[in-house]
Amino acid sequence: MNVRLITLDLLSEFQAKLIDDEKSKYTIEKYLRDVRQFMVFSEQKNVDKALVVSYKAMLKDSYTVESANSMLASINAFFRFVGWLDIIVKQYRVQKKVFCEEEKELTREEYLRLVRAAEHQHNERLSLLLQTICSTGIRISELQYITVEAVRTGKAIVSCKNKTRSIFIVKKLQNLLISYCERNSIKTGQIFVTKTGNPINRSNVWREMKAVCKEAGVNPQKVFPHNLRHLFARVFYGIEKDLAKLADIMGHSNINTTRIYIIATGIEHKRKMENMKLLI
Repeated sequence: MNVRLITLDLLSEFQAKLIDDEKSKYTIEKYLRDVRQFMVFSEQKNVDKALVVSYKAMLKDSYTVESANSMLASINAFFRFVGWLDIIVKQYRVQKKVFCEEEKELTREEYLRLVRAAEHQHNERLSLLLQTICSTGIRISELQYITVEAVRTGKAIVSCKNKTRSIFIVKKLQNLLISYCERNSIKTGQIFVTKTGNPINRSNVWREMKAVCKEAGVNPQKVFPHNLRHLFARVFYGIEKDLAKLADIMGHSNINTTRIYIIATGIEHKRKMENMKLLI
């Protein structure tokens, strides 16, 4: 029987394939991180179905089902790449959520308090960054396309995940960003950069957002960049009620992904049920 081991050479080949498939930087990092974690778990033992099933059980005991499934998806992708199709495992079944937990949803009011707190702390870049993400629905990884040139035209052309889409920059945001560029002598290229001129990344934004939570009176557990994108989606859908159009704006290939973004809180569901007036 052939012994199957995960080696550094196989990981390098897998990384090269992910790059060739034009996966995003963060997707590649996640896949490799998840495979390395399984590699440590395997302790250089023969990788067979029993070992993978044992790992799957460990994940369920240690993480949420959603996180466990995400990690299983990564190692399954690796197994497909190396041709170990007989050890691919099924993900855990997850009941579809009809509403999200209130403690995880960032409200419009909380978002505005974060923006004001950033302004009060004289962090103009953070204030404008929050407003840019929340008013366009753009991803952190796509901030590189918010350039001086794009702002002047009122439209950013975003290329991500083998798709190209237009992100419209409304007039008020245009004016705010142009003024910011003029005050900071940003004449061309990316607007949101670090003090050293490097592109701002997810960890930069996350850290700065956490720093204003206390003053804003917002639970830090619900403050992270992607929640701004969720807020954009919920507000847009509340106005348009057009899921297909929202999917295009968000850059989603699967409309079911967009549905996740517009799940309301349990409190809102309860209020709608109370308004049904079906009780005597």
